[in-house]
Amino acid sequence: MEKLVYALWDTDAEKLCQQLPGSIDRNGGSVLRINVQDDRIADGSGLIQSRSEPLPNAVVQLWLPSSNIIFRKEVDSVINEHCSKFHAWLVAESTIIPNEKHPAETGQRTNGFAQMAFLTLPSKMDWKDWRAVWRDYHTQVAIDTQSNFEYIQNLVIEPLTEDASPYVAIVEECFPIEALTDPFVFFDAVGDQQKFEKNLGIMMDSCGRFIAPGTIDVFPTSQFNY
Repeated sequence: MEKLVYALWDTDAEKLCQQLPGSIDRNGGSVLRINVQDDRIADGSGLIQSRSEPLPNAVVQLWLPSSNIIFRKEVDSVINEHCSKFHAWLVAESTIIPNEKHPAETGQRTNGFAQMAFLTLPSKMDWKDWRAVWRDYHTQVAIDTQSNFEYIQNLVIEPLTEDASPYVAIVEECFPIEALTDPFVFFDAVGDQQKFEKNLGIMMDSCGRFIAPGTIDVFPTSQFNY
Protein backbone atom coordinates (compact mmCIF):
# COMPACT_ATOMS: atom_id res chain seq x y z
CA MET A 1 0.00 0.00 0.00
CA GLU A 2 1.14 3.55 -0.73
CA LYS A 3 0.01 6.82 0.84
CA LEU A 4 -1.01 9.74 -1.38
CA VAL A 5 -1.61 13.35 -0.39
CA TYR A 6 -3.76 15.55 -2.65
CA ALA A 7 -4.03 19.35 -2.43
CA LEU A 8 -7.28 20.76 -3.84
CA TRP A 9 -8.18 24.27 -4.93
CA ASP A 10 -11.65 25.88 -5.03
CA THR A 11 -13.49 22.92 -3.56
CA ASP A 12 -16.82 22.90 -1.71
CA ALA A 13 -15.77 21.60 1.71
CA GLU A 14 -19.19 20.31 2.74
CA LYS A 15 -19.82 18.50 -0.52
CA LEU A 16 -16.28 17.11 -0.53
CA CYS A 17 -16.74 15.56 2.92
CA GLN A 18 -20.15 14.16 2.05
CA GLN A 19 -19.42 12.66 -1.36
CA LEU A 20 -15.72 11.86 -1.65
CA PRO A 21 -15.34 9.02 0.89
CA GLY A 22 -17.77 6.73 -0.89
CA SER A 23 -16.28 7.52 -4.29
CA ILE A 24 -12.74 6.83 -3.09
CA ASP A 25 -13.80 3.55 -1.49
CA ARG A 26 -15.47 2.39 -4.71
CA ASN A 27 -12.25 3.07 -6.60
CA GLY A 28 -9.91 1.10 -4.37
CA GLY A 29 -8.83 3.74 -1.85
CA SER A 30 -8.80 3.33 1.93
CA VAL A 31 -8.07 5.09 5.24
CA LEU A 32 -9.31 8.42 3.99
CA ARG A 33 -8.67 11.74 5.75
CA ILE A 34 -10.00 15.09 4.55
CA ASN A 35 -8.71 18.44 5.81
CA VAL A 36 -10.67 21.54 4.85
CA GLN A 37 -10.46 25.26 5.44
CA ASP A 38 -13.95 26.01 6.76
CA ASP A 39 -15.59 28.55 9.04
CA ARG A 40 -14.47 26.67 12.16
CA ILE A 41 -10.85 27.73 11.58
CA ALA A 42 -11.55 31.21 10.15
CA ASP A 43 -9.92 32.90 13.15
CA GLY A 44 -6.60 31.20 12.42
CA SER A 45 -5.40 33.55 9.69
CA GLY A 46 -2.43 34.51 11.87
CA LEU A 47 -1.02 30.99 11.44
CA ILE A 48 -1.00 31.11 7.64
CA GLN A 49 2.28 31.19 5.74
CA SER A 50 2.44 31.12 1.95
CA ARG A 51 5.24 30.80 -0.56
CA SER A 52 2.79 31.67 -3.34
CA GLU A 53 -0.90 32.50 -3.52
CA PRO A 54 -3.42 31.02 -3.52
CA LEU A 55 -3.20 28.19 -1.03
CA PRO A 56 -5.31 25.04 -1.47
CA ASN A 57 -8.47 24.98 0.60
CA ALA A 58 -8.56 21.21 1.10
CA VAL A 59 -6.17 18.28 1.52
CA VAL A 60 -7.12 14.65 0.92
CA GLN A 61 -5.01 11.82 2.34
CA LEU A 62 -5.58 8.21 1.30
CA TRP A 63 -3.97 4.83 0.66
CA LEU A 64 -3.92 2.93 -2.62
CA PRO A 65 -2.41 -0.44 -3.53
CA SER A 66 -0.25 1.47 -6.03
CA SER A 67 0.30 5.13 -6.90
CA ASN A 68 1.03 4.15 -10.52
CA ILE A 69 -1.18 6.22 -12.85
CA ILE A 70 -2.56 2.99 -14.32
CA PHE A 71 -4.19 2.21 -10.98
CA ARG A 72 -4.60 5.80 -9.77
CA LYS A 73 -6.43 7.41 -12.67
CA GLU A 74 -9.94 6.68 -11.37
CA VAL A 75 -9.12 8.29 -8.03
CA ASP A 76 -7.59 11.30 -9.79
CA SER A 77 -10.76 11.61 -11.84
CA VAL A 78 -12.94 11.58 -8.71
CA ILE A 79 -10.74 14.20 -7.02
CA ASN A 80 -10.87 16.37 -10.15
CA GLU A 81 -14.67 16.45 -10.00
CA HIS A 82 -14.50 18.32 -6.68
CA CYS A 83 -12.06 21.13 -7.47
CA SER A 84 -10.75 23.53 -10.09
CA LYS A 85 -7.31 21.88 -9.89
CA PHE A 86 -5.32 19.47 -7.74
CA HIS A 87 -1.79 18.25 -7.14
CA ALA A 88 -0.66 14.99 -5.56
CA TRP A 89 2.42 13.53 -3.90
CA LEU A 90 3.50 10.03 -2.89
CA VAL A 91 4.63 10.08 0.74
CA ALA A 92 5.97 7.87 3.53
CA GLU A 93 3.98 8.41 6.73
CA SER A 94 5.48 8.49 10.22
CA THR A 95 3.17 8.82 13.22
CA ILE A 96 5.11 10.78 15.84
CA ILE A 97 2.17 11.46 18.20
CA PRO A 98 -0.96 9.35 17.66
CA ASN A 99 -4.22 11.07 18.53
CA GLU A 100 -5.10 9.33 21.77
CA LYS A 101 -6.31 12.44 23.60
CA HIS A 102 -9.18 13.26 21.22
CA PRO A 103 -9.75 10.11 19.12
CA ALA A 104 -11.34 10.84 15.77
CA GLU A 105 -14.84 9.53 15.06
CA THR A 106 -15.71 8.45 11.54
CA GLY A 107 -17.25 11.30 9.59
CA GLN A 108 -17.08 13.72 12.50
CA ARG A 109 -14.88 16.78 12.85
CA THR A 110 -11.84 16.03 15.01
CA ASN A 111 -11.49 18.09 18.18
CA GLY A 112 -9.41 21.28 17.81
CA PHE A 113 -7.79 21.95 14.46
CA ALA A 114 -5.13 20.41 12.25
CA GLN A 115 -2.26 22.56 11.00
CA MET A 116 -0.93 21.52 7.60
CA ALA A 117 2.68 22.46 6.77
CA PHE A 118 4.16 21.88 3.31
CA LEU A 119 7.96 22.11 3.46
CA THR A 120 10.50 22.73 0.70
CA LEU A 121 14.25 22.13 0.64
CA PRO A 122 16.31 25.29 1.33
CA SER A 123 18.41 26.14 -1.73
CA LYS A 124 21.71 25.98 0.15
CA MET A 125 20.99 22.76 2.06
CA ASP A 126 21.77 19.16 1.14
CA TRP A 127 18.74 16.83 1.30
CA LYS A 128 20.43 14.36 3.65
CA ASP A 129 21.42 17.16 6.02
CA TRP A 130 17.92 18.62 5.84
CA ARG A 131 16.33 15.26 6.60
CA ALA A 132 18.66 14.68 9.55
CA VAL A 133 17.84 18.07 11.10
CA TRP A 134 14.10 17.71 10.51
CA ARG A 135 13.64 14.09 11.55
CA ASP A 136 16.43 13.52 14.06
CA TYR A 137 16.49 16.89 15.83
CA HIS A 138 13.36 18.95 15.19
CA THR A 139 10.95 16.10 15.89
CA GLN A 140 11.71 16.18 19.61
CA VAL A 141 11.53 19.98 19.66
CA ALA A 142 8.03 19.89 18.18
CA ILE A 143 6.97 17.35 20.81
CA ASP A 144 8.45 19.29 23.73
CA THR A 145 7.45 22.87 22.91
CA GLN A 146 3.88 22.64 21.61
CA SER A 147 0.40 21.56 22.70
CA ASN A 148 0.02 19.24 19.71
CA PHE A 149 -1.99 16.10 20.43
CA GLU A 150 -1.40 14.52 17.01
CA TYR A 151 1.76 14.80 14.93
CA ILE A 152 2.16 13.14 11.54
CA GLN A 153 5.24 13.50 9.34
CA ASN A 154 4.90 12.66 5.66
CA LEU A 155 8.23 12.45 3.84
CA VAL A 156 7.61 13.17 0.16
CA ILE A 157 8.87 10.39 -2.11
CA GLU A 158 7.88 12.03 -5.41
CA PRO A 159 5.31 14.36 -6.98
CA LEU A 160 2.56 12.56 -8.88
CA THR A 161 1.14 15.43 -10.92
CA GLU A 162 2.72 17.80 -13.40
CA ASP A 163 3.91 21.14 -11.96
CA ALA A 164 3.30 20.01 -8.37
CA SER A 165 5.21 22.15 -5.87
CA PRO A 166 8.62 20.72 -4.91
CA TYR A 167 7.72 19.79 -1.37
CA VAL A 168 10.02 17.49 0.58
CA ALA A 169 7.63 16.94 3.49
CA ILE A 170 4.00 17.43 4.43
CA VAL A 171 3.33 17.71 8.16
CA GLU A 172 0.03 17.57 10.05
CA GLU A 173 -0.32 18.56 13.71
CA CYS A 174 -3.52 18.78 15.74
CA PHE A 175 -3.89 21.47 18.40
CA PRO A 176 -6.59 22.66 20.82
CA ILE A 177 -8.96 25.09 19.08
CA GLU A 178 -7.78 27.88 21.41
CA ALA A 179 -4.33 27.68 19.81
CA LEU A 180 -5.78 29.25 16.67
CA THR A 181 -5.56 32.66 18.31
CA ASP A 182 -3.61 32.18 21.56
CA PRO A 183 0.14 31.55 21.14
CA PHE A 184 0.39 30.67 24.84
CA VAL A 185 -1.91 27.70 24.17
CA PHE A 186 -0.06 26.83 20.97
CA PHE A 187 3.28 26.68 22.78
CA ASP A 188 1.87 24.82 25.80
CA ALA A 189 2.56 27.68 28.19
CA VAL A 190 -0.79 29.01 29.40
CA GLY A 191 -0.20 31.52 32.20
CA ASP A 192 3.58 31.11 32.05
CA GLN A 193 5.44 33.90 30.24
CA GLN A 194 8.86 32.39 30.91
CA LYS A 195 7.89 28.98 29.51
CA PHE A 196 6.27 30.62 26.51
CA GLU A 197 9.39 32.60 25.65
CA LYS A 198 11.57 29.53 26.15
CA ASN A 199 9.42 27.25 23.97
CA LEU A 200 9.00 29.90 21.29
CA GLY A 201 12.74 30.54 21.20
CA ILE A 202 13.61 26.86 20.96
CA MET A 203 11.07 26.34 18.18
CA MET A 204 12.22 29.34 16.14
CA ASP A 205 15.85 28.32 16.47
CA SER A 206 15.06 24.78 15.37
CA CYS A 207 12.95 25.88 12.40
CA GLY A 208 15.74 28.20 11.31
CA ARG A 209 18.01 25.19 10.89
CA PHE A 210 15.96 23.55 8.13
CA ILE A 211 13.41 26.11 6.87
CA ALA A 212 14.25 29.14 4.73
CA PRO A 213 11.93 32.15 5.27
CA GLY A 214 9.13 32.41 2.74
CA THR A 215 9.56 28.89 1.33
CA ILE A 216 6.80 26.92 3.09
CA ASP A 217 3.01 26.77 3.00
CA VAL A 218 1.18 26.53 6.34
CA PHE A 219 -2.53 26.78 7.10
CA PRO A 220 -5.04 25.53 9.69
CA THR A 221 -7.78 23.07 8.76
CA SER A 222 -10.67 21.12 10.15
CA GLN A 223 -9.89 17.40 10.09
CA PHE A 224 -12.34 14.63 9.17
CA ASN A 225 -11.56 10.89 9.16
CA TYR A 226 -13.39 8.13 7.29
